[in-house]
Amino acid sequence: MLSMTTSFHVDTIAAIATAPGEAGISIVRVSGPDSLPLADKIFRCAPPSPSARADRTIVYGHMVDNLKVIDQVILLIMRGPKSFTGEDVVEFQGHGGQQCAKRLLRCVLDAGARLAQPGEFSQRAFLNGRLDLVQAEAVLDLIRARSDRAASAALEQLEGSLSRQFNTLYDHLMDIAADIEATLDFPEEDIPAYVIPDIVARIEKEIATIDALLATWDEGHLLRDGATIVISGKPNVGKSTMLNTLLKRDRAIVSNIPGTTRDSIEEDFSLHGIPIRLIDTAGLRETVCEIEQVGIERTRKHLERADLQIYMVDAGQGLDEEDRRHIEAIPAARRLVVFNKADLVREGTAIKRPGLEPCVTLSLLNPASREQLIEAITYKLSSHLDLSARPHAAIAERHRGLLRIARHELVQAHLLLTQGGADSETDEDAPSSADMAPLASDRMRGALDALGEVTGRVYHDEIVNNVFSRFCIGK
Repeated sequence: MLSMTTSFHVDTIAAIATAPGEAGISIVRVSGPDSLPLADKIFRCAPPSPSARADRTIVYGHMVDNLKVIDQVILLIMRGPKSFTGEDVVEFQGHGGQQCAKRLLRCVLDAGARLAQPGEFSQRAFLNGRLDLVQAEAVLDLIRARSDRAASAALEQLEGSLSRQFNTLYDHLMDIAADIEATLDFPEEDIPAYVIPDIVARIEKEIATIDALLATWDEGHLLRDGATIVISGKPNVGKSTMLNTLLKRDRAIVSNIPGTTRDSIEEDFSLHGIPIRLIDTAGLRETVCEIEQVGIERTRKHLERADLQIYMVDAGQGLDEEDRRHIEAIPAARRLVVFNKADLVREGTAIKRPGLEPCVTLSLLNPASREQLIEAITYKLSSHLDLSARPHAAIAERHRGLLRIARHELVQAHLLLTQGGADSETDEDAPSSADMAPLASDRMRGALDALGEVTGRVYHDEIVNNVFSRFCIGK
């Protein structure tokens, strides 16, 4: 493991920071020790030159290549260590469009800069102590946010809300580890009786803190990755009509002919700030049609990775054994049964649906059916989180894995300190809590190492490369 270090970069990097395509402006970002001298070479403006100007200066001028004007640009000067990367940074803002951006970048590279790797600007910000790994991941979450709720949660994480929780937890564990280490320097009879029980109680408190952080993963997963909802059922029960109803547009062909949908249809929409991938599938049935068989096989693959499966039943036909087999194969936590075509049920006839709660009975011909569906889907997705609450930073998959390791180490430390003391009361040869303190100390160090990897208080190259390789070039 390596500890956080100060800047050690000696080269200057550059990249286009705006998306491809037509736009009002294009931005080329440059970071490193030669940023300002490089600007002096290729930027022409009224005196003084860029390197003689103050931090956070904006100046109009021209980008030149061998005295040839490339573009009219605005130059932004951000001196380290107060810039995003912690280094001297300049940005050239020229006219939008792919060719304009490429011309600006080519001019910067010809002047001596190196093309940046994916995420290298953010990586330098991390290595220079401008943000930690959790905040760096928030940058990517903010860029990739597919809903306002996801963007708000990412911004809170970028501003350090989640990092502060991790750092406070780390500091508490460090204090506990230090107290355990301190007991190793004294004979057991000199250690006050309250010391070990106090340490045990503090470990229990931090385990509860980790559990609270782990509980935010469901919301984090939904905000970052969205939820995949697959609509399934036998042919001609209204699956395509449901897709169109939820999207509020005619996306899928609707027909009374069974087997109309031969392939999966996928569309995105947002539900209470959660990105949803909605998939309409081929009807589940036995068929000799090769094309329909391929569609049904694709349906089964979608069902395997769905966060929620909506299984539809024709309420007019009722629930049969084939429906029940399909429904019972779906885990209850990921299942919503919808009885459609309720308008075809004879008045006074009860729909049999034992053991299938929660389920919804409706008619998709009724405009109010959409609100019924939204309410039922929201209920299933929000079983472990409050979608009406203000968006807040939540842990990601990488954080969850490391928190689980830290929790396991703390539980082992707790067992060593408690079981040792309990055994020694009935068995004179059994080790006491003090005897187990060295092993508990090792476990505490394991917990600290795992937790330190979350924010980057301790890290190695593989962790850093894994985090920043997912970024785009220019960020």
